[in-house]
Amino acid sequence: MKILVVEDEPKTGSYLHQGLTEAGFVVDLVRDGHDGLHLLLSGSYELAILDVMLPSLDGWQVLQGLRKAGKELPVLFLTARDEVDDRVKGLELGADDYLVKPFAFSELLARVRTLLRRGSRSKEPDTLRAADLEVDLMRRRVVRSGRRIDLTSKEFALLELLLRRQGEVLPRSLIASQVWDMNFDSDTNVIEVAVRRLRAKVDDGFVPKLIHTIRGMGYVLEVAE
Repeated sequence: MKILVVEDEPKTGSYLHQGLTEAGFVVDLVRDGHDGLHLLLSGSYELAILDVMLPSLDGWQVLQGLRKAGKELPVLFLTARDEVDDRVKGLELGADDYLVKPFAFSELLARVRTLLRRGSRSKEPDTLRAADLEVDLMRRRVVRSGRRIDLTSKEFALLELLLRRQGEVLPRSLIASQVWDMNFDSDTNVIEVAVRRLRAKVDDGFVPKLIHTIRGMGYVLEVAE
């Protein structure tokens, strides 16, 4: 799942980016309200985390622009301002939750997962499936033929991407940007290694094989006929 964090305080932004990435999310971080609104309108995100006090456009203006454009993704506000009027304003503009700084990361993570779960009920299932493979997105649990499979956060993100785009050949450049949040480097074999390790866990010892290499093009998850 992909999250946009709009936070101009460098230490807080880095803290959120690292923590959410380690929790298995794909995270983009920007420090300016104008840039945040542009990404939210042009990109594909499941959740936005907005600071209220931002350069160029404040968090409320970003939210207004988002809702005016018809974007209904969940929005969590972060702010050092604990005034009731501020919280009411944010909620009236269409925010889904409000967290006052300083906060415990465990609380933020719980709220993020709750908002994503709430939003997923109206848009998509909590579980992705292919053959006898089941992936519970919210509990981050992978099971095949009744057997629990333990994955790292990156392996889980890679499997989720392959399942969401099931039947579609995904080039290495897309996998690099979506899972590793980086531009593809032809000199690195990080993607090949990750796919090999994921395949060993998800496919070895199981029939049918689900993860396939399309030589010269990329990878696809599909149930071969």
